[in-house]
Amino acid sequence: MPPKGHAVLSASSSERWLHCPPSARLCENVMDKGSDYAAEGTDAHSLCEHKLKSALGIQSEDPTEDLSWYDAEMEDCASEYASYIMELIAEVKKTCSDPIVLVEQRLDFSKYVPDGFGTGDCLIVGDGTLYVIDFKYGKGVEVYAENNPQMMCYSLGALELFDDIYDIDAVCMTIFQPRRGNISSFTISKDELISWAKTVLEPTAQLAYRGEGDFTCGDWCRFCKVKTVCRARAEANLDLAKFEFKQPPLLTDEDIEDILGQLDELTSWADDIKDYALQAAVSGKKWHGYKLVEGRSNRRYKDESAVADAVTTAGYNPYEKKLLGITAMTSLLGKSKFNEILGELTYKPQGKPTLVPESDKRPAMTNIIEDFEEEI
Repeated sequence: MPPKGHAVLSASSSERWLHCPPSARLCENVMDKGSDYAAEGTDAHSLCEHKLKSALGIQSEDPTEDLSWYDAEMEDCASEYASYIMELIAEVKKTCSDPIVLVEQRLDFSKYVPDGFGTGDCLIVGDGTLYVIDFKYGKGVEVYAENNPQMMCYSLGALELFDDIYDIDAVCMTIFQPRRGNISSFTISKDELISWAKTVLEPTAQLAYRGEGDFTCGDWCRFCKVKTVCRARAEANLDLAKFEFKQPPLLTDEDIEDILGQLDELTSWADDIKDYALQAAVSGKKWHGYKLVEGRSNRRYKDESAVADAVTTAGYNPYEKKLLGITAMTSLLGKSKFNEILGELTYKPQGKPTLVPESDKRPAMTNIIEDFEEEI
């Protein structure tokens, strides 16, 4: 994989600094603690790179033995990714006999963003269309390609590489997120993309690079390094106090709609504050009016093998017979074999109704009244 560097205005954090420009400089000198999720994603990307290069006939060393998070699911996801790319290349070849394919390509979009660079997982150049594909291993949040600023920054970097050589009219951006069953694509004309870069990206990036602009809170705070101690975020969430904690029946419809738009961020912020205070207390911080205590815990076996032997010797069966869950069964069989053997024996029940903003990509459910009216 290409060497990694640190960018103040990275493509991966572009959604945040485009909405909240001064956050870029605030986060600049805060140490990135990393996470198991990030480490797992890095391993998955390494395996994807190997799988794709091998499929393309490019020499590549199998990284599996050095991957700390490797398992059957990662193997399947990387294979699916490589297969998807190869199918896309085959489709592109229908109109372009010899498309250009680049894997893990460093992309420079500093024409619009100071010191802006990133790495494109896969680029394909066909007749008139540039394809930019990004692999996402995370399964917590579904990521969409439509107007995705990270993908648009990558696309601008890719245009810098190819626009003077090939006649590119449009860019097709794709998010491949196998653990969410999500393949999201978005096509934009080259002119529209460059217009966005000049009118939105470039001026906002200049503000962010100087540490200027207004603080704005929203979903983009999720991965901000200073989200816990950000005063602007605190003030925005504490603004809910204007409702004086009235009982729901006493609130107007407008009040309810206003509160609904803030609740997810409010609970996320509250959890961040609690976690920050706890970690500080563990490190020795004394909070007035609070103390660190030992939480409840449950008994555990010291040695499961010894327990099993002791119970068996006593004449009892220490094991319970339980059918593997779908995730464990998929890991045991592999996705293709699972579908072959158990495809007809599984079903997906209707999900629990959830109230979300209209911008959510999922189709709206019909309610009881609407169902009743349709029957009349």
